[in-house]
This record gives sequence, structure tokens and C-alpha cells, in this order.
Amino acid sequence: MKRYEIATLTTKLFTAGKVAEGVKSFCEAPEAEGRLLGCWFSDIGDLNKVMVLRGFDSSEAMERERERTRRSDNPFHCSEYLIDMALDSYAPFPFLPPVEVGDFGPIYELRTYQLKQGGLAPTIDAWSKAVPERIRFSPLCIALYALDGSQRITQIWPYRSLEERTRARSESVQAGAWPPKGGPDWLTTDMTSAIYLPTAVSPLR
Repeated sequence: MKRYEIATLTTKLFTAGKVAEGVKSFCEAPEAEGRLLGCWFSDIGDLNKVMVLRGFDSSEAMERERERTRRSDNPFHCSEYLIDMALDSYAPFPFLPPVEVGDFGPIYELRTYQLKQGGLAPTIDAWSKAVPERIRFSPLCIALYALDGSQRITQIWPYRSLEERTRARSESVQAGAWPPKGGPDWLTTDMTSAIYLPTAVSPLR
């Protein structure tokens, strides 16, 4: 897939399950474009969020679906539970394969790093050299760079447990496999991380 969208839905308390049902219905409607890849709810970090990952074969398809979403009077078929909605467009790091759906969690970590100006190309280069060794410790779902908004990259890492996350991160650092050599030189200190769990409708679970 050439383009990805991350929709962050701010929801009313205790409505993630109902929101997820609406997300599935909206994304699988006959007029919908793209493919629903993940639908998670936040468990650690900024709470009352549902994150939706969709993949598209082209920028044009993503823009058409974005227009449908924006113009809908019931976006993601969950407006009664929806407080806010943010839609962010991304391209994948070019050396990575498309997102593969399946059972890789249930812990999904979403990390976003703000880049220094001019930092995207050297960041992608550093990651391309380091990722093959890093994924020996745990898989990478996808790494993306933003097509709108601020200069930033976003990564999604699945883990079987929080304990596995700690182990994989620690062992990869000890082995010198991570972080990518030279990669941190292009990052600002503006970084966020959150833990999400799959909803019942999520193809990535």
C-alpha cells in the first residue's frame, strides 16, 4: 500500500466497543475506499481514544475517502459517541513491506517523533540499515512519515505483552541493534508514546 491514514477518534467514556462497530460499518460500506487494517483503543497514554489505521493504493483514493469522511454527517458511523476526530496522512518508509494483518499483539505501541528540519531522508536511511537487525527482537508493523502537519514520523510496534516490550527494547539496545546509528541526531525532544489494544473488529489484533 502506498498511503496510510491514521484517524484518531476522541470518544465518550466507555464507548470504544460501540465506536469500533461503527468504524467497521463505515470502512466496509460499498462506497468506501481503502482497507481497514487496525482499530484499537488507548490503554496507556492519552485515554478515551480510538485509533483507526487504513491503507490505500494511491494518494487519490485516500483523498476521495478523506472527502467522504469529512463530508459525512455520521463519520465512522459513531457520531453520537464522537467528541473529536483527527485525520493524518502518511507514506510508508520505502524499504518496508505493506502492513500485514494478523495476530501480532495484543499490545500495540504507537510512537511519534518530531523531526528536525531536513531530517526525513537521513532518518529513513538510518532506519533502513537498522530495522533488519531490530526486528530480530520483535516485529515492526509499520513506520511512516507524515504528509501533512508537522515534520514527524510514526511507528507502530506490536508485542505479545508489556513484559515482551520491555525485554525486546532492552535487548536490542544492549546488542547495539537500536536505536539506528545517527537516527537520534535528527530528532527533537518532542516525542510521544501510547499503548493501544485491539477492538473486536480490528484486523490487526
